[in-house]
Amino acid sequence: MKKSILALAVFTFIASTAILSCNSPAEKVENAQTDVVDANKDLEKANEDYLVEVEAYKKETADKIAANEQSIKEFNARVATEKKEARVAYQQKIAELEQKNTDMKKKLDDYKQDGKENWEKFKTEFNHDMDELGKAFKDLTVKNVK
Repeated sequence: MKKSILALAVFTFIASTAILSCNSPAEKVENAQTDVVDANKDLEKANEDYLVEVEAYKKETADKIAANEQSIKEFNARVATEKKEARVAYQQKIAELEQKNTDMKKKLDDYKQDGKENWEKFKTEFNHDMDELGKAFKDLTVKNVK
């Protein structure tokens, strides 16, 4: 008798759980729509964050490029006092650096925002190029006297 009551109780529990856990098709559609709305909000937030990051990076890099342009002006002023042979060599190096700086500015201005993956790739390459340009500016100021 105890076994049959226990079996009946277990069966009732399982049946009620199964019935209560089932969603109607309308509830499923409503849940799916809620999930889509939430996903769209998350996507919009991610896109806004991406655009803010791109603009902040462009501003930061534009400041570095402007600093490089200022350094070029200062180098040109200092080179004017050098001997003729040294002046020609310095002016050639300065012209190369100025061209690289201009190319970096154009590359940054021409960047089209076409996805986070491409942005990360662009940013990595651009940072590397900017670091190399910065080293070249520092090397220009060092006199290699042996």
